[in-house]
Amino acid sequence: MRIEGYNIEFSEMPGAVPVLRAAVDAMQWREACRRSAFDGGRLVALWGSDDTDIGKPPAVHAALAVYSGLMLLTLPVAEERFPDVSDVFPAASRMQRALRDLYGLTAEGAADGRPWLRHAAWAAGEHPLRKDFAGCQPPAAGHAGAADNYPFVQVGGDGVHEIPVGPVHAGTIEPGHFRFSVVGERVLRLDQRLGYKHKGMEKRFEQMDLQQGARLAGRVSGDSTVAYAWAYAMAVESAAGVTPPPRALWLRALLLERERIANHLGDLGFLGNDAGLAFGLSQFSCLKEDVLRLNHALFGHRYLMDAVIPGGVARDFSAEGIAGIRAECDVLARAVAVIKLIYDEHPGLQDRFVTCGRVAPALAAQLGLIGLAGRASGQAWDLRVNHPCVPYGELDVNMVSHRNGDVAARVTLRFEEIFESLRLSRMILDRMPLGEYAAAIPTVPEHASGVGWVEGWRGEVFVALETGRDNQIRRLHPHDPSWQNWPLLEHAVLGNIVPDFPLINKSFNLSYSGHDL
Repeated sequence: MRIEGYNIEFSEMPGAVPVLRAAVDAMQWREACRRSAFDGGRLVALWGSDDTDIGKPPAVHAALAVYSGLMLLTLPVAEERFPDVSDVFPAASRMQRALRDLYGLTAEGAADGRPWLRHAAWAAGEHPLRKDFAGCQPPAAGHAGAADNYPFVQVGGDGVHEIPVGPVHAGTIEPGHFRFSVVGERVLRLDQRLGYKHKGMEKRFEQMDLQQGARLAGRVSGDSTVAYAWAYAMAVESAAGVTPPPRALWLRALLLERERIANHLGDLGFLGNDAGLAFGLSQFSCLKEDVLRLNHALFGHRYLMDAVIPGGVARDFSAEGIAGIRAECDVLARAVAVIKLIYDEHPGLQDRFVTCGRVAPALAAQLGLIGLAGRASGQAWDLRVNHPCVPYGELDVNMVSHRNGDVAARVTLRFEEIFESLRLSRMILDRMPLGEYAAAIPTVPEHASGVGWVEGWRGEVFVALETGRDNQIRRLHPHDPSWQNWPLLEHAVLGNIVPDFPLINKSFNLSYSGHDL
């Protein structure tokens, strides 16, 4: 089939979300990206694949969010070079740099050709996601690794100096390096260096079957285990042609909203603490702990790991569990409303929050800010509303958005999303159908493909899957919304003072692990 404005022949991919896919040439690759951007589309993910073991050239793939759903483009790359699209979608820049590190595929004409994920963990010229990769070999003795000479952007001028922060930080957090160029305490530029959490996760998936992969998918980014496990299960079910029982889909939505609530509670506590209100941290920590304990009692894990599986969910819960969640919703609604009033009327907090770390809606749209941070900057996009899967189409989700784009907006949005998730949780409990909670996954044909696309608490999580023999995973690419949002943090801190960076950073609360893979 053809879509108006695109000189491409598309085919439909079955699954829970509307997906059109096509193989394209280099000219169609760029033109499709330009056309989708002109029509208000966004880049969801950009990744590679290596089919040299079956006599095909490597390829690059793009997932674009368009009005009708997802558009998947595949471009064979015979000469290890493909057209740059970072001028169309700025978020593509780091994804293209990662492609060069992992596959040796170069975006021709890209402005930024620096390495991204390689920290001298494998020798120059090796590319660990290729099928013929034999294992990491450290650089030869006496040769400086890529991490030793990373070319940070230099800022000159009178009084300008650099402040390096990380990758090891004072708190118990993941590693990332931030290079500030400042005059006094005013930030002129921030240059990030990530990749310290690269674990070879995509290569590890290739050693697993479809059932085993579910456990790893739920650990791509531990605070988003339900979102990743659901996106993975959606991809498997798409490839297998399986539709989970209705009760399983409603239970997944309940788990996803509980994950959203728990993360928002934790973030609101730390945001209060970073602005000098330790009371907020203590109160929200208690509320989050109660949520996690009920998770463990009902679903077997505090963070809901391994609760979502291909075909459905791992366990059901009883009438007593339903009563427990209802009671918890009532307690949370009252407590969060009281603390929100305190936050809103606390002059010290508001002085730190308002106008701090602002991303204007125009910049957010230009650079592709998504998810929670995007909605706080006027980007009204939420998969639960725009492309709802079961059961969200029946729940009439109220999308929360603001336009100020500062820390205050991101704090307010978290409060409002908690109240909405509590409302949705009650509706799910009221309307949840009876019946089975899992379906069997049959043997899936080799080279079958599927995708998953789920609105996690941080933003949209995407998974692309291709199967191998005997239900093995041939390749799998998980994509975190942090890929799109990390570059915006560099802009959000400009003009602010260095001591405000922890507060701004926490207001985004992006994933290192989900980005670095």
